[in-house]
Amino acid sequence: MLSMALHLRDQGSSLRDIAARLVITKGKKKGQHPSPATVLRMLREHDEKTAAIPPND
Repeated sequence: MLSMALHLRDQGSSLRDIAARLVITKGKKKGQHPSPATVLRMLREHDEKTAAIPPND
């Protein structure tokens, strides 16, 4: 789900559009779409993790 969200964000899709195209695959909400807030949180956590990794020089 994260890789698809990243791909859609790179194409300029809004959070609402991204959330509408994603589907939750596990758990109690399986088969439903995540909320835009969930998509934002997921992308923000990814960005924070990748920014914290120092480059290999």
